[in-house]
Amino acid sequence: MASSSSSSSFTLPSLFSIAVLILTVSTAESLKSPFHPLDLLPLLPKQVSWPILNSLYGAADLLPTFIGTASPGNDDVKWKGACFYENTAYLEFHNKSGSEFGGGTLHIQADKAHSWTCMDLYVFATPYRVTWTWYFISRAHTVEFPEWDGLAEYEYVKNKGVSIFLMHAGMLGTLQALWDVFPLFTNTGWGESSNLAFLEKHMGAKFEARPEPWVTNVTTDQIQSGDMLAISKIRGRWGGFETLEKWVSGAYAGHSAVCLRDSEGKLWVGESGNENEKGEDVIAILPWEEWWEFELTKDDANPQIALLPLHPDVRAKFNVTAAWEYARSMEGKPYGYHNLIFSWIDTVTENYPPPLDSHLVASFMTVWSKMQPDYAANMWNEALNKRLGTKGLDLSDVLVEVEKRGSSFDKLLAIPEQDDWVYSDGKSTSCIAFILEMYKEGGLFGSLADSVQVTEFTIKDAYMLNFFETNASRLPKWCNDNDSVKLPYCQILGKYRMQLPGYNTMEPYTHMNEQCPSLPPKYNRPDNC
Repeated sequence: MASSSSSSSFTLPSLFSIAVLILTVSTAESLKSPFHPLDLLPLLPKQVSWPILNSLYGAADLLPTFIGTASPGNDDVKWKGACFYENTAYLEFHNKSGSEFGGGTLHIQADKAHSWTCMDLYVFATPYRVTWTWYFISRAHTVEFPEWDGLAEYEYVKNKGVSIFLMHAGMLGTLQALWDVFPLFTNTGWGESSNLAFLEKHMGAKFEARPEPWVTNVTTDQIQSGDMLAISKIRGRWGGFETLEKWVSGAYAGHSAVCLRDSEGKLWVGESGNENEKGEDVIAILPWEEWWEFELTKDDANPQIALLPLHPDVRAKFNVTAAWEYARSMEGKPYGYHNLIFSWIDTVTENYPPPLDSHLVASFMTVWSKMQPDYAANMWNEALNKRLGTKGLDLSDVLVEVEKRGSSFDKLLAIPEQDDWVYSDGKSTSCIAFILEMYKEGGLFGSLADSVQVTEFTIKDAYMLNFFETNASRLPKWCNDNDSVKLPYCQILGKYRMQLPGYNTMEPYTHMNEQCPSLPPKYNRPDNC
């Protein structure tokens, strides 16, 4: 009887030879083959194809690359695709529909395919629509826009054109990237290892295991008001979200909370982003015991948590009464989605890891606005209106308005958030902005308070402030008690040793963090940005 594995006649030596042949031939650009070796990878046994695919493509390859915009009357757009090496596009207006503003046809000529088996994937976008297609044959192709969505889209396309995006990894790479990005959000061991691998590959982060037990026997008498909690979640929905947040911002933590003692000495935790009984993410003030018990037993995102105690000199300046007043004024309000992305985007071009850029951000916003209009309004519409000094404009109207003013969407995104902006549901603070607003109200920024917008800070910007204690002799006795590697802060939970590069190194200054780049993997930060 034949073995169940006999469907493949490949031996390990022959598999290795095939893999070497594929990589060798694929680099020989002078050789023209009807079948490109990489296109044949899915036909090979999985033990050969998947290691090669994993080395070539990753989750970041899911992002399309902006090619250019095709508009009537302008020169043809030209580019090299993933499959077809010579491509051109132009846009033609027409009125085949007989509508008031007509429609258009995007003409694309695809030539010089590198093999007979490859294909190119494209996304086409205006502020009012997003569509996609793929091309397998060298010839003239068309994308039809039967009817423009009123005068606004007509004027926009006439002046700015239709944006063209290429899935630069091709069909195979895009499928592989989807396979890589999916587990980032799964609550499994596979998801956790995928998040760690992504951060290692794209940020250079290291995850060194700590000795067991991975829980510190915390005694709360040594935790004081203002001490910050840096949290890194590495699996599940929040783990995947934090991984992408860390990648674009350079932060080595994705969430934060703050400790507060009341007048009777009871310890509390203030947190923006605590899920209430309705499933809403709100600002909450919880007893330490309740918060800590949840992290120990119910948080399935496998949190890694470090306590960052304030320096004694800083603590002496901290007005706990004012901090409590601010915290209570914000309790129950929604998490600060309004300014979440704007703490990351400070510059026109230097906050977008390639191939991400402002064109892609606009297209993503367009898609999401069509799918979830209420969510889109909460995430960016109101914030964009604040920057324009307008009210009630949706995303497409914002894009048109910014062009009318002679500006651009990338410049609009880079306008600093203002702490005193009030949104339809009140003032908006993300997890770290909530803490820093408390520090601000408590006097830690001193005379700089009016010239610092803490809603522009990422978590990295916060833990780099020189507010914290690093003298090991003054840290709590239980700090890093079970670990031979003594960190300058107290890791109280987690299998992996938490890194916080640049911890406690930056003195506050006027308008800090309003114009800072954040490009991986080095995340170089100019002085006084």
